[in-house]
Amino acid sequence: MAVVWILVTVALVAVELHHLAFFAMFAAAGSLAAAVVALIDPTAYVAQVLVGVVIAAIGLVAIRPQVSKTFARQGAGVSIGGVHGGLVGARGVTLDEVGLDNRGHVRLLGENWLAVTADIEAIPPSTPVIVTQVVGTTLTVRAVTSEWEFT
Repeated sequence: MAVVWILVTVALVAVELHHLAFFAMFAAAGSLAAAVVALIDPTAYVAQVLVGVVIAAIGLVAIRPQVSKTFARQGAGVSIGGVHGGLVGARGVTLDEVGLDNRGHVRLLGENWLAVTADIEAIPPSTPVIVTQVVGTTLTVRAVTSEWEFT
C-alpha cells in the first residue's frame, strides 16, 4: 500500500508543479505521511487515510495562508496578478524567432519563457510582444503593432 501512496504523492507534486496554487502540495504531504504509516503497518488502512487527511488539512489551514501572504507581498518593480492568467497582457521582447511550430523565447518580467506566436507569421528577434495566452509554461504571444500598445 505504501507504493500506492508514494505514486499518489508523485502525481500530486506533478499537479502542483503545473498549477502552482499550493493546494495539491499539501495533499501530497498528506499522502506521503500516509505512506509512512503504511510502511509501519500495511494493514492499517483507516489510520493511513486519517493521517493523510489530517496532514493535508493542517497544511491547508495553517501553512497555505502564510505562503499566500508571502507571495502577495509586493516590493518595488512590476507585479502581476494570479499565477498564469496574470501574465496575459504582459509585455516582453522576443529573444529569437518565435513561430507557430517552432518555439522561441521571450524575455518577460526579467525571465526567459518559451513562446509560440498567435500570429500567422513568425516573429523576429528583438520584437516587442504581448502575451495572449499561457499553456503550461509556454506563452502565446503576438507582435506589438504600434508604440502605444507596448507602453
